[in-house]
Amino acid sequence: MRVVYHIGIYFYGILISVASLFNAKAKKRFLGQQQVFSQLKSFLEKRDNNFLVWFHAASLGEFEQGRPIMERLREKHPEYTILLTFFSPSGYELRKNYNGADWVCYLPLDTARNAKRFVELVNPAKVIFIKYEFWPNFLSYCKKKQIPTYIVSASFRESQLFFKWYGFPYAKLLKAFDIIFVQDEQSRALLDTIQVNNVVVAGDTRFDRVAQIAENHKPLPLLQRFKNKHKLIVVGSSWPKDEELLCVYINETETGKFVIAPHEIHESHLAQIEANISVPTVRFSQATPEAFDTARCLLIDNIGMLSSIYKYADIAYIGGGFGVGIHNVLEAAVYNIPVVFGPNYQKFKEARDLIKLGGGFAVSDFVELQSTLDWLLLHPDAGTIAGGYTQQQKGATAKIIQAIFN
Repeated sequence: MRVVYHIGIYFYGILISVASLFNAKAKKRFLGQQQVFSQLKSFLEKRDNNFLVWFHAASLGEFEQGRPIMERLREKHPEYTILLTFFSPSGYELRKNYNGADWVCYLPLDTARNAKRFVELVNPAKVIFIKYEFWPNFLSYCKKKQIPTYIVSASFRESQLFFKWYGFPYAKLLKAFDIIFVQDEQSRALLDTIQVNNVVVAGDTRFDRVAQIAENHKPLPLLQRFKNKHKLIVVGSSWPKDEELLCVYINETETGKFVIAPHEIHESHLAQIEANISVPTVRFSQATPEAFDTARCLLIDNIGMLSSIYKYADIAYIGGGFGVGIHNVLEAAVYNIPVVFGPNYQKFKEARDLIKLGGGFAVSDFVELQSTLDWLLLHPDAGTIAGGYTQQQKGATAKIIQAIFN
């Protein structure tokens, strides 16, 4: 397994370097990884203490799961140095200036040489990987150096490689962690079938994160003016297939107002959405207070407002469910509103739980979308169910901090 992995990661590095000549995202990753060691050395020479905690997130979603832990650690132990690494440019570019960490950089490619060089240079007191990060060379070298290493908010499914008959080398890799903090009992039971016992059921830190966001909600007076006394349906992180169905619904219904915050906000996409909507529509960046009064649909053309907009919603539609998977349903559910999404939700435990409880609803076509939204406009109790669920699931951050830092 190790020989195959070494060869594979070597050729992956070659592919990234070649792709960087033609692809902007690959170029950012390649250049970022090339500069890691020189930048890190300069930073480490200036720091004041020797107790460094290294967090690693693949991308933005994993960062949001690690964020409550970093911020709680900063609150309790401001003297610790926090290093945050990313694998994906989408995570690094958006959070490279995150002030909850002392330094943010890319993770070098997981070669044996890079792993040794990185760990020796950083010399972390503790290492915390987030959710799905299993890098054999980094894990092996941390184990060799007897550096306590953890993974948090992990979630396992029977379809994963660890649980296949040929997956025993990867299952063995999991034993390199001192503790695997899993989201649920199902994950713990699956790991037990492959004799991985270094497991603690702590829950999902995303519940703590969305609760924190809701508590620090920023008032948006213009959203309140737009909503006025109407029912408001907020469409968050939508993709074209979501919008295709929703635009028809918006055009046909005479009830309520709508906010659409698409996943992609480039001009051609925004223009396409506007072309498909026949009711009065206005973009957030172009709206006057008077326009908020007359428009029935508000199109959000910026990044960063969505979690605050949900506060004003009566129903939330979460995009992505007609593609690879839904976006964050908890951001909306925490405000005591029901959540609706497309059919590809099975990988998301919170979506499955909300459907069982009656606070979440999956739709696969326009007929289901129309009947579900119409019904929810008349039955607001589903939102109380969704909000109650998010409150009950809080607490993972405290459990993890207690176990790691005692």
